[in-house]
Order: sequence, then structure tokens, then C-alpha cells
Amino acid sequence: MTDDLSILCLAAVTVGAVHTALGPDHYIPFAAMSRIGRWSMQKTILVTLLCGVGHIAGSIVLGFVGVAMGLALFSVETIEEFRGQIAGWMMLAFGLAYFAWGVRHAVRNRPHTHLHAHEDGTVHTHEHAHDPGHLHVHTHEDQRSDTAGRMTPWILFTVFLFGPCEPLIPMLMYPAAKGSMWGLICVTILFALATLVTMTTIVVALCMGTSFLKLGRFERYGHALAGLVVLACGVAIQIGM
Repeated sequence: MTDDLSILCLAAVTVGAVHTALGPDHYIPFAAMSRIGRWSMQKTILVTLLCGVGHIAGSIVLGFVGVAMGLALFSVETIEEFRGQIAGWMMLAFGLAYFAWGVRHAVRNRPHTHLHAHEDGTVHTHEHAHDPGHLHVHTHEDQRSDTAGRMTPWILFTVFLFGPCEPLIPMLMYPAAKGSMWGLICVTILFALATLVTMTTIVVALCMGTSFLKLGRFERYGHALAGLVVLACGVAIQIGM
């Protein structure tokens, strides 16, 4: 391995990790959805890796197509910028829709009181909410929550599939210009691994850190808050474009 390639490989790992760590949209949506959706750690890691692979794959394919066709760096980066705009708008739409659903869920799940009368004439009340974990059966509400829970990972995957890894394209162009296919593959693999490891590590750390937080009576607003978090990430992407 030449000195130039060694430096480029080190840069791929560093840039992949730093780029991911500096982009809250790479990990905050997963931590928020995991916390509110009560995902297991295994599911959280799986969804994060799946979305991370989708996030990187689009840029890898575009980069290799650009190299094969001899497209100028400016042309490829213009396409990446357009993909980034699409991803930003998709995250905005998802965050807004999830926030609206969360508000509706909170309103329908507001605590209410039931009156109970016993044969001995004793009357008492108790307060409860239509939470999926509640012992009473509330089929329709539970089914809507389950549907939203199943759809969320795939919506996130679609958003990240369009989201570009901007630093990867210029890094691929250098070994391509040198005619080094080994360098091209090496840079791609190292950048991808650094990105995935950083995403997963931060998501796991956030999930473990927030697992001790108890929202109490505000738990029913969790979905709405998660929607706001995703919406804020979408706004951050658009501002950063």
C-alpha cells in the first residue's frame, strides 16, 4: 500500500466518523423512535444498520457510476445535492406527519375516570389511559399503534436511502483518477465501516442514557415529541444544504 493510499484510507475512516458524529440526523431519529416505540436494543441496532447501509449505498453506487462514466466531480456532487434536498423534505414530511399522529394519539390516550359500583353499595373511581400496555382491551387503538410501529423503520430507511454521504464522492475520485481499483474499494469499505460503527455506537449510547428518563404523565406525548425531533432534523438538513 502506497503512502498516498494509506493517508487516504486514514482520511476515509476519520471523515466517515466525524461526518456522522457531526450530523445529528444520523442518530437522533433512531434514538427517539427507539425510546418512544419501546424497541429492543437488538431491533434498534438492526434498524440503525439497515438505514446506515441504505444511506451509504446510494452514494457508493453514484460514485462508482461517476467513475465508470468519467463524470466530472461537479456533476456527481450536483446529483448528491439534489438527493440531499429530497431526503431533507422527506424527513420534514415524516416528522410533521408523525407529530400530528402523536398529538392525535395523546388526545385519544388522555387519562379518564371510570366509575365502579359494587354489590355492597360501595362506589369508587379509578383513572386510566388507553395505553397499549394497559390491561384493558382497546383493539382499534392498539392496532393503529402497532401499524405505526411497523411502518416507522421502513419510512426511516426510505429517507436515508435518499440521503447522500457527501464526503464520499470526492474521496472516491482521487484513487479513481490514479487508476487504483484496490484504492477505490479500500476507501469505500473503510468509509462505510466508520460511518456504520459511529452511527450504531452513538445510537446505543443515547438509548442507554435516556432509558433512565421517566416521562410519567407526559408519556402519552412521547410520539408527538419524537415527531418534533425528526422534524427538527429535517429542518437542520435543509438549513445545512
